[in-house]
Amino acid sequence: MMSRGVNTGMKARTLTRHARESLKSISRNGWMTFASVSAVTVTLILVGVFFVIMMNLNRVAQTIEGDVEIRVHIDVAANKQDQENLKKQIETLSEVKSITFSSKKQELNNLIKSLGTEGKAFKLFEQDNPLNDVYVVKTKNPTDTMKAASKIEKMNYVSKVMYGQGQVEKLFKFIKASRNVGFVLIIGLLFTAVFLISNTIKITIIARRREIKIMRLVGATNNFIRWPFLLEGLWLGILGAILPIILITIAYSNAYDYLAPKLKGNFIQILPVDPFMYQISGILILMGAVIGVFGSVMSVRKFLKF
Repeated sequence: MMSRGVNTGMKARTLTRHARESLKSISRNGWMTFASVSAVTVTLILVGVFFVIMMNLNRVAQTIEGDVEIRVHIDVAANKQDQENLKKQIETLSEVKSITFSSKKQELNNLIKSLGTEGKAFKLFEQDNPLNDVYVVKTKNPTDTMKAASKIEKMNYVSKVMYGQGQVEKLFKFIKASRNVGFVLIIGLLFTAVFLISNTIKITIIARRREIKIMRLVGATNNFIRWPFLLEGLWLGILGAILPIILITIAYSNAYDYLAPKLKGNFIQILPVDPFMYQISGILILMGAVIGVFGSVMSVRKFLKF
């Protein structure tokens, strides 16, 4: 028990020493530290902005995708049994998630409501309704909408199929392209920050090469030598994340206060500040730490045969 306590105390002292050494190194390498922290700061500001845009775009995309539906207009010649058979056929499709029946009376009422005061003129058609009964179909995956619509169109007693043809395809292409472009830009920025931190740690190792050789001669292990550099990278990454978190939180809070009231009642909604900004802050701190440690690992591996 006593031996375990002594070992724990030694590990704590060693870790404290490593932390102290890493902080000293940061203060010694003034301009390189500033350059590295600035690189991480600029990178994480851009990454944070991209994340905010992409996550809000993703929410809007999910809302729009959730509203995509196939409206199957049933042939007026179809009787109740024909309608039921058509429903069973549609339900057999693997892409279909749900199917809801909307009578022509409901369709007329919806049309009148959607047109507001101008819709009153359509009340004349209540006695002789020209509209079709409709099956409203939703797919499991919104991108399967076109495929399912194509299959339904060929079925008996289907008058026409509507799903925003042309616009839906463009929407899905735009969403996919936006996500891909955002992902590539974020990866490129992260690699830039890793490269700059790697160079900072590299310069620190070169400057202390003689000291490292002496430490090896007196029996210091690679792990013992390595830890201060890894911690230095960690501090650089975390320091670089502080300013982006502050700036992005202030900017997004102001943007939300301005836009939220204007978008109220609209199908496009942006993510609320709480908990969204806490999530973004956590992501940026984590990314800063990972960038810093990874940059250190890249340098230490070369110089200490990591």
